[in-house]
Amino acid sequence: MTLPAYAAVFRSRKMLLLLLLGFSSGLPLALTAGTLQAWLASSNVDIVAIGWFALVGQPYTYKFLWAPLMDRYALPFLGRRRGWLLVTQLLLAASIAFMGTLTPADATWLLGATALCVAFLSASQDIVFDALRTDWLEREERGAGAAVSVLGYRIAMLVSGAGALILADRWLGWTAAYWLMAALMAGGMVASWFVVEPELKDAAPKTLDEAVVKPFGEFFSRQGAVALLALVVLYKLGDAFAGNLTTTFLLRGPGFSLTEIGAINKGFGLAATIVGALAGGALMAKMRLYRALMMFGALQAVTNLGFLLLAGAGKNYALMVTVIGLENLCGGMGTAAYVALLMALCDRRFSATQYALLSALSAVGRVYVGPVAGYLVAAFDWQAFFFFSFLIALPGLALLWWMRARIDALDKATA
Repeated sequence: MTLPAYAAVFRSRKMLLLLLLGFSSGLPLALTAGTLQAWLASSNVDIVAIGWFALVGQPYTYKFLWAPLMDRYALPFLGRRRGWLLVTQLLLAASIAFMGTLTPADATWLLGATALCVAFLSASQDIVFDALRTDWLEREERGAGAAVSVLGYRIAMLVSGAGALILADRWLGWTAAYWLMAALMAGGMVASWFVVEPELKDAAPKTLDEAVVKPFGEFFSRQGAVALLALVVLYKLGDAFAGNLTTTFLLRGPGFSLTEIGAINKGFGLAATIVGALAGGALMAKMRLYRALMMFGALQAVTNLGFLLLAGAGKNYALMVTVIGLENLCGGMGTAAYVALLMALCDRRFSATQYALLSALSAVGRVYVGPVAGYLVAAFDWQAFFFFSFLIALPGLALLWWMRARIDALDKATA
């Protein structure tokens, strides 16, 4: 199979719209996190107040609580998914623009409340976007759809992160920079207008009770439901474990500088992740879900061992570039397969609720490996830590192998 044949899945109008929606999904995140923190710091806001601003990101963690509302209720225009998308995007643009009118030193807590509102609307947009992508994509399109969504999301994070900081510092100032970010939400609005509202084979929930209770009942009525949830937690655990302390390792282990880490680990690593996600998406157009999950999962586990080699070799630039490139490339491929798995696990009647719950569950490993990772490095050394990150990836692969028939059946059922 030639490369153009694999890449053909990316040429559809669907993928362009998903790229724009992925961009719209990723744009608000930095504006309420790193970019906002830089604005507060440059405005000499008290460090205690800046610390409290970290809490504005809470809606991303708890978005599953109101996801059933977006499954149950449809706005009276554009349909169940498109209507909510367009409304959240319009409100996001207005809220981000309003943030730009505020002065941190004079309206600190109003700025905080507005940032919280932006985070809530952003999390709500994510709920609907994930549901739309799940409902809209056919089986052979899921890998590519996941890849272009990741691409759009990552580009948006660069634009609203590093891009906004440079623009605010050198040319526009903070007000105009936030206004420009608000204007860029127009791309997502255009995409929301042109996407096709997915058709449902079965009726959407007719009551709020159905929207809250039935998603759980439907999922746990499946054969192997608990094992599927365990797979969601374990599949990316080794990757998350190694990534949790990668920056600290590069700084304190081999002793690379902050500039070198920023350029290679953040810049080159991001590019490798995007290439990996796109490559994984292209390959998945011709692969079954189980095979893709196993192949990409094994690659992302093995590449963790590259850091073990780097820990032993010391400050070796060629090895650093190779290790970071391969780890991010394979991690991106694994992410494409993983997002496709989450989409395949969702019943389209409840995709907003089920995807929000599954994505929240997938974050459990990333959140709680931090303390364990720190203790492991303190008790042993960096080589032991990265070898353990390889070992901790194996239970997920073993569970995947054990569930191969179930994954194949799931793949065929959602084809």
